[in-house]
Amino acid sequence: MKEIRFRCWINVDEEKFFGPGPLQLLQLIEELGSLSKAAKTMGMSYKKAWDIVNTLNSKASEPIVLSQKGGAKGGGAEITEKGRQIMKSYSELNKKIETLLSEEKHILDLL
Repeated sequence: MKEIRFRCWINVDEEKFFGPGPLQLLQLIEELGSLSKAAKTMGMSYKKAWDIVNTLNSKASEPIVLSQKGGAKGGGAEITEKGRQIMKSYSELNKKIETLLSEEKHILDLL
């Protein structure tokens, strides 16, 4: 089968900053309200998820994820407005790229 594939990443300071994995993590944090539940759902260690969130928060102009330490009711995490804007813009960018690629599938006929 022939197909065109892509993976779009946003780099900051020449390092991967935001891409498919962080997007999925943020979507799950927003849905589940918990970093640990989001990590578990993705089959990712809590430490790796925490490292991703720390990188996002430290390299963005404003925090993307806010977390609360556990207590009687347990901890939690929420996506900030800036985080939702990044998620939306990145998703829209991916849709535009997918549209462009679907318009260029004729290149596969040349192979």
